[in-house]
Amino acid sequence: MVKCLDQLKKITGNALDESQVRMMNPLVLAYIGDTIYDLLVRTYLILNNRVSVHNLHNQAVNFVKAGAQAHTLEEIFEKLTDEEKNIVRRGRNAKSGTVPKNADIGEYRYATGFEALLGYLYLTEQVDRLMEIGQWIFEEK
Repeated sequence: MVKCLDQLKKITGNALDESQVRMMNPLVLAYIGDTIYDLLVRTYLILNNRVSVHNLHNQAVNFVKAGAQAHTLEEIFEKLTDEEKNIVRRGRNAKSGTVPKNADIGEYRYATGFEALLGYLYLTEQVDRLMEIGQWIFEEK
């Protein structure tokens, strides 16, 4: 992941320091965090299952739907640092302007906070911490 981010920095000529990432709109962090979580889940499923793509998709949905993300966040919240909890709160409290289709608003907001945390960890290149959180999640499943 870090190598990919480093290459993108070279291609664009842009880099973000931690203070810039911290000041980002939490919905931007959630935007990238959504993809990071999806990548982690899909990779985990592929490495641990030899099933059809259809079954992989169904299993992935069980991880990435808002209700599951909200539950995951609830399970790991006490293990987070104060800084990470603050990122989650900012993401949870951000006003997205969209209404979730298949989740209640509370679950949706907690899922947004969870995704914001993952986006923050990725953009600040805290990949070891991202993987530690991933391990907690996958151990529960």
